[in-house]
Amino acid sequence: MGLSASSPAAAGCPMHMKTPDHRTENADDVPAHQERAYEFVACPVKSGASQMKDDIDPSNMMPPPNQQPSPGQPFPLSTVREESSIPRAHSDKKWVYPSEQMFWNAMIRKGWRWKDDDITGEDMTNIIKIHNQNNEQAWKEILKWEALHAVECPCGPSLMRFGGKATEYSPRARIRSWMGYELPFDRHDWIVDRCGKEVRYVIDYYDGGAVDKNYQFTILDVRPAFDSLSAVWDRMKVAWWRWTS
Repeated sequence: MGLSASSPAAAGCPMHMKTPDHRTENADDVPAHQERAYEFVACPVKSGASQMKDDIDPSNMMPPPNQQPSPGQPFPLSTVREESSIPRAHSDKKWVYPSEQMFWNAMIRKGWRWKDDDITGEDMTNIIKIHNQNNEQAWKEILKWEALHAVECPCGPSLMRFGGKATEYSPRARIRSWMGYELPFDRHDWIVDRCGKEVRYVIDYYDGGAVDKNYQFTILDVRPAFDSLSAVWDRMKVAWWRWTS
């Protein structure tokens, strides 16, 4: 496993520090909602009124658009965001998960509309917990692969960007379906910074049954994409270890 960004060694590692002025972070790599994300991370000593006051943008005295309730929203949703354990590339910060309100607004933008027999406020709380747990588990799986490169990248990896490709099944998922297995219900591609080298990981999400007490129900198939000889060699080594163990 690579060092986490919060460990003493990684904390002083150049790869996890904020980039100097001459090397600014690519704006296309980081969603805009990450820039003010830490203003919404829950602080246990803040009251609700204090949190609401701090949410206001001093430039226009309005809350950020993606944290506002949507028209006709049937119940209030939390705007509190949770910090992940995933280091953000070229930064001393970590990725921050969306709030319940942000998740709701995203579903609305994609065409979903609430009906009386649809989800409740409590359901949204659970959805966020499941979403966050899936991402934490995916990062843990990536760290297992990245442990193969601990010598060349002692600082450990960080996440540059990611994207959903739910309708673009990976070759591996298609081959599994031809063998009679179910197709994944979602797919993500995560681009990882391995001490200056971009590495793409493919993550297929399969239904694992009932949600457990840790809000986990998804079976993840995480592996480096066949984008380089290094990734092919990693996949071959791990396949051999699994076959002979």
